[in-house]
Amino acid sequence: MSVLTGKTIVLGVSGGIAAYKAAEIVRLLVTDGANVRVMMTRNATEFITPLTLQTLSQNPVATDTFSLTQESEIGHIRLADSADAIVIAPATADVIAKAAVGIADDILTTVLIATRAKVAFAPAMNVHMYEHPTVVENLAKLKARGAVIIDPAEGALACGYEGKGRLPDPAIVVAEIERMLSAQDLADEKILVTAGPTQEPIDPVRFVSNRSSGKMGFAIARAARRRGAEVKIVAGPSSLDTPYGIERIESISAAEMLNETSRNFPWCTTLVMAAAVADFRPANPAHRKIKKDARGLQIAMEPIADAMPQLAAKKGSRLLIGFAAETNDLESNARDKLKRKRLDLIVANDVTQEGAGFGVDTNIVTLIAADGSAESHPQLSKDAVADLILDRIAALRSSKSRSTRLRAVR
Repeated sequence: MSVLTGKTIVLGVSGGIAAYKAAEIVRLLVTDGANVRVMMTRNATEFITPLTLQTLSQNPVATDTFSLTQESEIGHIRLADSADAIVIAPATADVIAKAAVGIADDILTTVLIATRAKVAFAPAMNVHMYEHPTVVENLAKLKARGAVIIDPAEGALACGYEGKGRLPDPAIVVAEIERMLSAQDLADEKILVTAGPTQEPIDPVRFVSNRSSGKMGFAIARAARRRGAEVKIVAGPSSLDTPYGIERIESISAAEMLNETSRNFPWCTTLVMAAAVADFRPANPAHRKIKKDARGLQIAMEPIADAMPQLAAKKGSRLLIGFAAETNDLESNARDKLKRKRLDLIVANDVTQEGAGFGVDTNIVTLIAADGSAESHPQLSKDAVADLILDRIAALRSSKSRSTRLRAVR
């Protein structure tokens, strides 16, 4: 179930060329189960029609504070009171300025004054407007009052300029709304996630790899940020987009991934090792392309040193979460790995099961803790599995904190 299921989200659309993206924002919110109410400035209706947003949201669109019809159906005070969250996307320089000083001269700004809900602004404008000191100061004022500012993207702008000022992808806007409405139970965590495959070269054009897509690791990274954590992801070769607000550290080989993980380990409070790191690599990779030969090709493989013992030795108060992708003896192999690597929790899955292997959007997992307890789950989306894992991390952290307090009392 989405965080937005059953929530009322009020989307404010102001008069900028990016107003057309509001249609996709509404569609995504409705798909996630939200009840979407749209309010528009008069200028916004020059860029996209209220009918379009009414059709997508399946609710009347508010455009006039004093329309008798709209007031009887929605009411600007009722609109303000019913909102679980309000997001202004796009937020023009004009609307940002009015919100910063408290002007309420249309439906959108009036609702902003009347609401007690959480509010987000997604600025979208010309790069020079966005960088103007007045806009910078107004955004700082709004942020200081508790508003969420969704930073604009960089790129080609409708005015012909290049720079920062594009409305972020609608999926990013929706993700930030989800974050606003999520419990920030991981706000004190710095979570380092490894994700995806590694590639070990055979020659300059060939490599040995595995079937990992990185979907599980990226899902964990997204969910952790949504729940308040600072997140870095060490990613092997993957076509997945970097989640908004997360630092991505690229790696290719197992050695590179292990080096980057070790380098960032002192920063984190929790390490989640969701990557499928190679256990073996070609012992003598060729410097030139190996030509096809009728006799075939034999490759000598050598084991890759496990970096976990060194990391576990520096563990301290950190939590270490591992994964075990198995094809047989799932629980016994996972328990062995849990013990050998001194993990706090291991996520085990049988990759031969349909819906639990690599490259799919679902998983079937058994969570095994260091105390020996285990819980198995049916097939779930990887996003749902990510939250299950993070629930356990939150519980483990709470348990460690209680133990520390008890020792201090004694």
